[in-house]
Parts: sequence; C-alpha cells; structure tokens
Amino acid sequence: MVKAYLGIDVGSVSTNVVAIDESNQVLFHKYLRTNGQSIDSIKKGLESLKQKLDAKYVISGVGTTGSGRQIAGVMVGADVVKNEISAHAVAAIQLVPNVRTIFEIGGQDSKIIFIKDKMVSDFAMNTVCAAGTGSFLDHQAERLGIEIEQFGEIALTSSNDVRIAGRCTVFAESDMIAKQQYGFSKADIINGLANALVRNYINNLARGKKLEPPFVFQGGVAANIAIKAAFEKEVGHKVIVPKYHHVMGAIGSAILAREEVEKTGKPTNFKGFHALQTDFTPSSFICHNCSNLCEVIKVKMNGETVAMWGDRCGMWQEKVHQSVS
Repeated sequence: MVKAYLGIDVGSVSTNVVAIDESNQVLFHKYLRTNGQSIDSIKKGLESLKQKLDAKYVISGVGTTGSGRQIAGVMVGADVVKNEISAHAVAAIQLVPNVRTIFEIGGQDSKIIFIKDKMVSDFAMNTVCAAGTGSFLDHQAERLGIEIEQFGEIALTSSNDVRIAGRCTVFAESDMIAKQQYGFSKADIINGLANALVRNYINNLARGKKLEPPFVFQGGVAANIAIKAAFEKEVGHKVIVPKYHHVMGAIGSAILAREEVEKTGKPTNFKGFHALQTDFTPSSFICHNCSNLCEVIKVKMNGETVAMWGDRCGMWQEKVHQSVS
C-alpha cells in the first residue's frame, strides 16, 4: 500500500478536499459549495474521494482547516486542526519556497500573509467587509448579466480607465450603476471594479507594509484574470497563481498532517470512510458559569456527545475529554 494524506478546508462558501502523496503531489482534489451545510459537504467530498482515489493508496494522515475545521476534525478523526493562515502559508511555501507575500481571496473573506525565511512573519484578515470577495464579484457579474467565468476576459477588453469606488460594497455598486447610466461599457465598468477592489484590498490589509516579491495569489478569486492583472498593476511585479489555487488551504492542511504523523510516528486518527454513515449533530448553548458568556458548540455522534469547543476556560472541552478517555 502507498501512503496518502488528506486535507479538508471547510469555509462558509466552499468545502475543499485534497489528497496528496508523500512528495506532496496532489492525487485528488474536490471543490464543493458548502451551501450552509458543512457536514453534508464534508461527506460528499469524502464520498468522491472514496470513489476516485486509487485503491493502492491508504490514508495515513488527516488535517483540517477553515472556519469549519473543528467539526471536520471530529468527523474524520484529524491528526492536526490548523487555522487558515498556517494552512495557506504552508501550501504556498511548498509551491514557491522563496515566497514573500501571499494574497488570498475567498468567497466571504480575504487575507494577506507575509513570509520571511519560510515562516509567517505577519498577516491580516478582512472578515467584515465583503468588498472584493468572491460572493460580491458573483453578485455583480449576475447583476450585469455576465457569467463570472467570463468576468476577467471581458474586463481585459476595456479601452477606458473608469474609476469605481471600492471601499464598500454599497458604494461600489452605486458607483457602477452611475457609470452604467453615463454610458460606459460593461468591460470598462468591471475592469474599473477589479482595479478598485485590489486597491481596497491593499489599503485595508497591507496598511502601509512593504510588499515584496515573489507574490502568490490564491483562493477562488485567483481564477479571475482581471483581478490578477489588477494586482500586477498595483505591485508592479508578476503575480503567481498556483494550479490548485482554489484548494490551497486543503493542500496545506494535508502537508501539515503528513509532517505531524511523520514527526510523532503515531498511526493516524483517521476514522475511515465509514464516517459517511455516521450521524453528526451540532448544537450550541451559552455557558453562564462566568461573565464571559461563551457560546459553546456541542457535537453529537449517533446521539453521544463527542466534542465541545468555544469555551475560553476549556471546562466543557475537558469534560468531553474525560468522558471519552
């Protein structure tokens, strides 16, 4: 049997499942819409992996990341559960070992990660404003009657430099409507939007920090060639878009899982594909034991509580740990 390592990235918009070999080469990748149902999307990704991964491979390590990393970790039996910054950085460093700046734009948030000597030296996240995220671009493309897959190609045919206010989704949309009324073409407007969103990204996340090449652009929005071109215009340098740009978080978590299993020498915690038939039910409650009023997430597996998190003191997590030990 040949070892393979599984990475799962669960976000609010997409759930990504990746399998890599011992050389970190991608064996399988699946991009799924989460659609508010993270458990179902994880199961769909695992089912697809089960059907398509060559039978000679055995899952020897599992890592999870993303906003739904905890629930994913409980479901599959993760060996490592890491935040998105770590996972995206590891994947980018694997591809471009001397990378210095990572641009990452997903469906609902965006990140900038600074790398020095193959380590994260700084980062910033934008999880409040939707301007520049994939969901906003999808909405504007739909409003203009343009397929999002054609957004970039159409934008790059622009012949006029149209300035769009990109600081806020409301202002951007209002400005786009005004430019339409003035008679500017769709190509000019969406090219102006691409430039505006990149300016907004740099201003909000870089905050005056020095941007150094090599630059790597990842996340679902990296498929948009107009946004890539706007980044290159803004930084005055080539921007690298990886082949698997849309699943880099999952790739990073798989690499972290491989490193963890190899370092400890312990067998993987992977529960196997029978997790597909297991009933997982999440719920939440407010803990009133102190003034923090933490929201505690509780997960039941086939009716039995198997995990809790969200409590700052760790009291509920410890209770679950004691009950299953």
